[in-house]
Amino acid sequence: MKKILSLTLAFFMVGISGFFALAYSQQEVEKNEPQETIISPAQTFSTLPPRAYYNPGGRRDPFKDLIGKGKTGGKVTSATGQLTIDNANLVGIVKTPKSFVAIISGPQEFPYFLKIGDRLADGYVYSIDESQVVFRKTHERGFPLMRPRNIVKEINPEER
Repeated sequence: MKKILSLTLAFFMVGISGFFALAYSQQEVEKNEPQETIISPAQTFSTLPPRAYYNPGGRRDPFKDLIGKGKTGGKVTSATGQLTIDNANLVGIVKTPKSFVAIISGPQEFPYFLKIGDRLADGYVYSIDESQVVFRKTHERGFPLMRPRNIVKEINPEER
């Protein structure tokens, strides 16, 4: 009887130790699973490396795109010589079958052929007729204007 009792007690102890071992291993698996952490934006930015800084010191910026964004489709942008309304000189107006085209001379004396809606650095072409071009100025020194202004450039009567 002592043998049966000792065997039963031994099986009971092995079963209990197996149960505790199984429970302990499940706790370790739960501990090893990745937990969701919440990171604030300040913590995110504090872990980033510092941004690169370049002081040109009067030299050309080596990071500036020299080629530009490709073909602009006839639009004059700030990358094409900073043509503004103030430094644009009206050379002539050509009548096409559909509309008028203004011939403008820029600060480097390059000719520009502008149609209605073409953009300049500080505005756009509002209208063109036989003797004048109306520009709508929307920016002044890089800042948008509260009320856009119309600037009229006319051809001299002796040049017509």
